[in-house]
Amino acid sequence: MKLLVCISKAPDTTSKIAFANGNTSFDEAGVTFIVNPYDEWYALVRALELKEAQGGSVTVISVGGSDYEQIIRKALAIGADDAVRIDAPETDALSVAKHIADYAKEQGFDLILTGKETINYNGSIVPGMLAELLSFPYVTLASKLHVNGNVATCEREIAGGVEVLEVTLPAVISAAKGMAEQRIPNMKGIMSARTKPLQVITPVAFAANTSVQNFEMPPAKSACKFIAPEQAADLIQLLHTEAKVI
Repeated sequence: MKLLVCISKAPDTTSKIAFANGNTSFDEAGVTFIVNPYDEWYALVRALELKEAQGGSVTVISVGGSDYEQIIRKALAIGADDAVRIDAPETDALSVAKHIADYAKEQGFDLILTGKETINYNGSIVPGMLAELLSFPYVTLASKLHVNGNVATCEREIAGGVEVLEVTLPAVISAAKGMAEQRIPNMKGIMSARTKPLQVITPVAFAANTSVQNFEMPPAKSACKFIAPEQAADLIQLLHTEAKVI
């Protein structure tokens, strides 16, 4: 089985968030970047499990500059066989999907896995765009995945239960919690990652359709009001007039 896993970089969750260039871009100064957890913990690890069970290869792919290579090497250390970096800026979701689709359409992948979303943008739209550009069936938010021949069986949580879907490969599947368990790279994996192939590809010409107007920080939380236990009437009044929950 030939598997492709799309990975993206994301700020470490402890990073201090700030914006630059008139609030039109994220300020990366001093920020530590990691592999987007949904891509790493669920999509990549499940791809490795499928390879281990059924044979084949796992390729990871990213769209970004040379600063991406650190997180790509992390994916290789976890167990991916090789990697591709498309040397283009992440201008918007469609451009990312277009670059990946242009590479993947000639490679004969049986299955393309992504995380359900990135933790910095939370858009959840690249996998669907990728599937459309490749004319592949698409299953989103899969929490379990099993492959038998050219049929993938997916489970995903829905209101009140679990939905089971079957899809014919090749397909694109986005992975959510439950798909796999996080793997920590060992020393052997870290050392071997240094010599695994990392191909850098020139991007196709593609003009982004969207641009960032500005970023804004969420409003600060208001201070808490404390009401003495014996002043229940005051609490009820505040819930009615200020919080407006009753």
